[in-house]
Amino acid sequence: MFNIERWQEIFEAISKNRLRTFLTGISVASGIFILVILLGAGKGLQNGIEKQFERDAAGIIEVWSGTTTKEYKGLNPGRQVQFRNSDYNQSTQKFEDKLDLRASTQNYWGQSFSYGKESGSYQFRGVDPDYGGIENLTIVQGRYVNSKDLQNNEKVAVIGMKLKNDLLKDKDAIGEEILINNISFKVIGVFTDPGGEREETRAYLPLTTVQRTFGGGDKISNLFFTLKKTSNYDEALAQSEKFTQDLKDLLKSKNMVAPDDDGGVGVYNSVKDAKQFYDLNLYIRLFFWWVGICTIIAGVVGVSNIMLIIVKERTKEIGIRKALGASPFSIIAMILHESIFITTIAGFVGLLASLLLLEFVGPMVQSEYFRNPEVDFSVALTTLFLLVFAGALAGFFPAYRAAKIKPIVALRDE
Repeated sequence: MFNIERWQEIFEAISKNRLRTFLTGISVASGIFILVILLGAGKGLQNGIEKQFERDAAGIIEVWSGTTTKEYKGLNPGRQVQFRNSDYNQSTQKFEDKLDLRASTQNYWGQSFSYGKESGSYQFRGVDPDYGGIENLTIVQGRYVNSKDLQNNEKVAVIGMKLKNDLLKDKDAIGEEILINNISFKVIGVFTDPGGEREETRAYLPLTTVQRTFGGGDKISNLFFTLKKTSNYDEALAQSEKFTQDLKDLLKSKNMVAPDDDGGVGVYNSVKDAKQFYDLNLYIRLFFWWVGICTIIAGVVGVSNIMLIIVKERTKEIGIRKALGASPFSIIAMILHESIFITTIAGFVGLLASLLLLEFVGPMVQSEYFRNPEVDFSVALTTLFLLVFAGALAGFFPAYRAAKIKPIVALRDE
């Protein structure tokens, strides 16, 4: 219930000790300010990590061939394993019910590209239609490679934005003919990739066309898979690890690689790496919470000390109140009211300052692993709760001490 006399007492006490109240408020405001800025920085780290994983679909599993390190079934170690279309086909058939996206590629680095007078050395890949989803690229002009391109061995290319700018400049690329190793390919699409310019210097061609045109036969360089979504991360991790092991066993058996030889078949499971990155981010954010809360505690101790001084100065007044019939609860409420008011107002100032800083300065701070530091609404509510709790905690012990003052002792105080 609103009590105007109580508020008058609070403002009168504050006006008598303006500097002391101001310095106390600064300590609380700075604590909230530091906490919110640190939490925003933690969110910026999380956004940066998520941005790095945008270059691939969630849960990508990449497989490549290597060199055997152990003798197996009469075959000497040091044998180079070569994947072929049959490896990809057998893998997709066996695990069809588990797969979301699937693709195989044949990769060529440092190849000659030219258009008119412009030329350069770039990478191209023969791909399946699902590979665009696995790379999480965005088509900004035209279209991506489709199944008809593979069936008809079409000489078409989807090029990255950096490659397009290097060769075709400002010209509309769709329908233009570019030369790849002196063989003409029609540009059917232009893409951007969240991975940046390195990925945008590539060209993607139909896998069947690459195999026929560049003498690759049925050889493939890599296999890529993503699994169907699961309800939680732990389930996704367990599923991906089982799939990875089963896939390795299948490919080792087919290519005569010893079951315990990790050299012949290599596998990268991005789900496991994502777990490591997110765990690291969690630990960083927990550390930020700890630092911020410790800063707030320092401010709360300052408020509590101030309230103890106030109680000491008002000892005689409190004694008179109790002599006139004031209950211990009313004395505690009076001190708590003032403490909560000071910490809440100061805390709101710190919260507002930190949110404004994140809003206006945050978007300008961009790096590879740090993007858009921000604090969501739930975190703002949490800090608001901390403000009220901190104010109550800061005032409780002085208030309890005030409530225990005996009127006869207080009236003797000078």
